[in-house]
Amino acid sequence: MTWLRKPWVGPLAFVVVAFVAFSLPPYLTGDRAAARVQSDWGPHYPLLVVHVVCASIAIITCVVQIWPWFRTRFPAWHRRIGRVYVIAGVLPAGLAGLVIGWMTPFGPVAMVSNVLMASLWLLFTVLAWRAALKRQFRDHRKWMIRSFALTVSIISNRIWGAVAFVLLADSVPEAQLPYLIAGISTWAGWTIPLLISQWWLERKPRRKARPQVEQRETVPA
Repeated sequence: MTWLRKPWVGPLAFVVVAFVAFSLPPYLTGDRAAARVQSDWGPHYPLLVVHVVCASIAIITCVVQIWPWFRTRFPAWHRRIGRVYVIAGVLPAGLAGLVIGWMTPFGPVAMVSNVLMASLWLLFTVLAWRAALKRQFRDHRKWMIRSFALTVSIISNRIWGAVAFVLLADSVPEAQLPYLIAGISTWAGWTIPLLISQWWLERKPRRKARPQVEQRETVPA
C-alpha cells in the first residue's frame, strides 16, 4: 500500500491525538482554576479557551492535510478539511493567541515570542490559502509546510519546557524559574520546527543512481 511509504504519518497522528486528548479536556469544563495559564485579566480565560479549542481543530486537521496518500486520493475532502483548518482552526486560534500572547503573565520575552509566532502563523496560513485559490500549488505546499510547523510547535514547546525545568530547577531562584522556562520554551518551541521546515524545503533531493550497464570486452575478429 502506497501510504506505508510515509511511515511518519502514523506516529505523528498518534502523538497529536494523544496531546489533544491530554491538553484539551481541562478547557472544556469552564473552570478557570484548571487552565494551564492563569491571569487576572478578565477576558484572558475565554480567549484562552477559544485559542486552545481552535488550535486543537487546527492540529488535528493539519495532520490529515499533509498526508500525501489522503491528499492525492481524496482531493475534494482535502479542500474541505483545508477550509476547516483555516476558518475554524488557525484564524480564531491565531487571533486569540495574539491577544493572550500580548497579555501573558510570563514577562516580555515570552510576550514577544507569542505575538511574533501568532502573527507568522496567521501570515503563513493566509498565504497558503491564497496560493491554493490561485492554483499555485507549489507555493501553497511551501507555505502550508511552514504553517504546519507552527501548528505543531505547541508540542515542541512542552518538550522544551520540560527540558528547561529539569536543567534549571536546582540552579535558578524559584521566583524567576517560571519566567525563564517560559522564555526558553516559547522561543525554542516554534523557531526550531520552523528552521527544520525551511531546511526541508531547501534540501536537495537525492538523485537515484542510474543502473550501470555492464560493458563486455569485444575481441577483434
